[in-house]
Parts: sequence; structure tokens; C-alpha cells
Amino acid sequence: MIPGAPRVGPRMKIDIWSDIACPWCYIGKRRLETALADHPQRDEIEVIWHSYQLDPTLPEHYDGTEIDYLASRKGMPHAQVRQMFGHVTEQAAGEGLSYDFDQLVVANSARAHELLHLAKERGVADAVKESLLSGHFEHGMDIGDVDALVRVGVDAGLDEGEIRSALEDGRYKAAVAADIDMARQIGVTGVPFVVVDMKYGVSGAQPPEVFRQAIDTALAERAPAIQVVDGAADADACGPDGCAI
Repeated sequence: MIPGAPRVGPRMKIDIWSDIACPWCYIGKRRLETALADHPQRDEIEVIWHSYQLDPTLPEHYDGTEIDYLASRKGMPHAQVRQMFGHVTEQAAGEGLSYDFDQLVVANSARAHELLHLAKERGVADAVKESLLSGHFEHGMDIGDVDALVRVGVDAGLDEGEIRSALEDGRYKAAVAADIDMARQIGVTGVPFVVVDMKYGVSGAQPPEVFRQAIDTALAERAPAIQVVDGAADADACGPDGCAI
């Protein structure tokens, strides 16, 4: 893009499908933020959060630990699950996150996704997403509990009455389902899944440089290409070596 030229077209969108109950989704969020932090065109990029559920069949509240849940769901020994937790906790720590799987409350994430859609309408989706992920993985918050979700929403500037009403009447259930259906249509089988400008898909919590490459490629393709008019290249002009006389 020509320096100082007006931006052509609408802001570029980065669409992210993720689940609040996904440990790699929080890590991926941090890595994408690193990729965007000092980007010279950051103001031209809009991040949009989409819902995805890794296990929509999970009961509203699971009577057991995260180790119990995953060992049962995946048919793995507890020791192997704990080893997996050690690896992901180490990766999270590298992004400044303090995962605490011993305190994690296993709960269905559906209501939390409904809150996120309300937050999206009110322009505070990123703040709510951050609080939900941090609450779930770092602070033992029950993401299925209405009161806990209300606190998250109010802290982000949402109205308590509107939050409770929305979660009670389920007005955002269709929006959550639509996000999940769109994920199926574009072939998402795991999260996080990042789509840059609806052209480039990045699967998983990739390093910042991978996200940056996809973003830069998409932005370069959006920049207007300047075509020299036929027959206009040979007119007199000035260059680094002087002017044609």
C-alpha cells in the first residue's frame, strides 16, 4: 500500500473458532496477539471470535476432575493425561499463562459461548473471551455457572440484567449453533482454527511467525496493484540520476 494512501476496502477480518474449554485456544490467542502487537497495519485488522464446542454432550456440570473426564473420554490412563497436562502447562507458561488443571472445573461451555455472542454485539468480545479463558484455566471458575458468567460480563461493561435475561431465554443459542455449523462447512475439525481474510486457514496454536506470515500475505494481496498505462512509460521524467533534458 502506498504510504499515506487511504485504506482500500473494509478492515481485514481474522475469524477465530475456539472453545473456552480448549487449553490450546488460550495459548493460540496469546500467540496471535504477539503476531499482531507491533504490526504496522494493526488498525486495519478486526479479530472476530466464533463459537465451537469440543464436547457439546458434556453435562452442565461434571462430577469429577479434568483428569477423570479426559481419561474417561479418551480411554487413557490417568498418568498419561497428567503428562499431557504437564506439557500444555509448560507451553502456556511460555506465553505468560498460569494453568491450574487441579483446580479446573469441568463444565459445558454452551452458556459461556452465549455470553460471548452478547459481548460481540456490545463490542467487548475480546475482553469477555480473555476473562472466560483465564477464569477457566487459571482460576478455577465454573464457566457453566450463571453468576460467574454475570461477573465476567459486568466486569467487561455489560448490563447485569441483560446478561441474566439473555442466558435465561437462550436468545443467542441460534448464533452459537450457526458458528458451529459454519465451522463444519469450512472443514474445521479442531480448534483453535484461524481464518485470515476468509482465504488462509491456520490450524492450531501456531507460533506467532506463522500467524504473521498469513496476515502479511493476505494484506499484500489486498493492496492495490498499480498498473502503468500502455504507452506512458517512455515520457520524460526525473529519476535518481537526474532529469531527462
